[in-house]
Amino acid sequence: MIQQQLRQLLPEPEVASSAALSLLCGSAVAMVVWKWLGERQIQQKMEEAQRTREEGVKKMAKAVRQFREQVPSVQTDAILSLPLLELAGRLQEGSLSPRTVLYTYIEKALEVTQQTNCVRHFIPECEEQLQEIQGQKEKGLLYGIPVSIKDHIGHEGQLSTCGLVQYLGTPEQEDSVLVKVLKRQGAIPFAKTNVPQSLFNYDCSNTIFGQTLNPLNHQKTPGGSSGGEGALIAGGGSILGIGSDVGGSIRLPSSFCGLCGLKPTAKRLRDVDSLALCMKALLCEEMFRLDPTLPPIPFNEEVYSSSAPLRVGYYDTDGYFPLPPCMRRAVRETREALQAAGHKVSTTTPHSSPRGVPSFETLGFLRKGKQLLWHDPLLLSSLSTGNIVDPSLKPQVTCYKIPRLAKKLLALILKPLVSSWPQAQSTVV
Repeated sequence: MIQQQLRQLLPEPEVASSAALSLLCGSAVAMVVWKWLGERQIQQKMEEAQRTREEGVKKMAKAVRQFREQVPSVQTDAILSLPLLELAGRLQEGSLSPRTVLYTYIEKALEVTQQTNCVRHFIPECEEQLQEIQGQKEKGLLYGIPVSIKDHIGHEGQLSTCGLVQYLGTPEQEDSVLVKVLKRQGAIPFAKTNVPQSLFNYDCSNTIFGQTLNPLNHQKTPGGSSGGEGALIAGGGSILGIGSDVGGSIRLPSSFCGLCGLKPTAKRLRDVDSLALCMKALLCEEMFRLDPTLPPIPFNEEVYSSSAPLRVGYYDTDGYFPLPPCMRRAVRETREALQAAGHKVSTTTPHSSPRGVPSFETLGFLRKGKQLLWHDPLLLSSLSTGNIVDPSLKPQVTCYKIPRLAKKLLALILKPLVSSWPQAQSTVV
């Protein structure tokens, strides 16, 4: 009697198995649909960002055509050939107007980005900034100078994507400190330039805005992560660019594109005099007021203009990573040139951590405990939040996904080999 009642209450084994299988299949289908919907949403965001960029390009092209109709006699080549110091002087004295210079560079930038895909978005607010500086009583050091800025440098109303889908649709609410100071000095930010996905790559490609090419050779990369800046300036579409550098993000594009770059002030320009002018403009009271973390030390014109010999330190190995012969030769030739100019040049030792590992300033990355790279947790978390990994970044991501135990074993195996590199390198001339 009791057994019969239990049979009535409990499902038959076949029925239970069928229900479990149905539940499992339903869950699998739900996961597939969920993943498809997520990928579709990502694709829609990317397509919307691409449409917005194309609309911005068309708007700027129309503005350039209108300007050309109004001022048909502009000598484009003559303006584009002016060094920054001379261009700034012409703008200050009034022999060139900021409007003429701005649209001349926008026109050239349109041409360069069509060939290299270096501009991520043009900044439509540049026309408002143009009107504002023309009404200012005092002209700043960068009065009327068109400036391009790297993707992640904040500009009100513009995206700062870092090449990641998760940052689409959230424009900046205000200008960054750097942009505020540039505008205060009369500069006109007119374009944001392309970057590699997550900024952590020596190439310049992301799944949203695509691959940027080197203007000197379209089969080559301009470097990264400030590759869009490097390509735009090297192509002549910008005279002054603002980038950033942790592990070579300014230095590599400068090298790849044949430009002068300066890491400490996070910018890349065409020549050394341009670097000096930009430093004078940025190291001002407005910068020190807006960013109290900076030492309030203005540009020292007396030291810069002095012809007194300098004491310069250099090194051609950090004792950790071996350099190829071409880079060692470049350091040697630079040392010889400085010595020939009368400067005192001496070898120096890179600053190292207590464990004997070169520091962040030397290598461009931090060691977190015994992990291989500081960037891997940040990069993986960014890419896992609604992002498709760019092909140029996949090898790095694969390495970052190696389990921590496997990393320790690899470090143990490779340590004897790595420790012998500096000794082997010392024999290379």
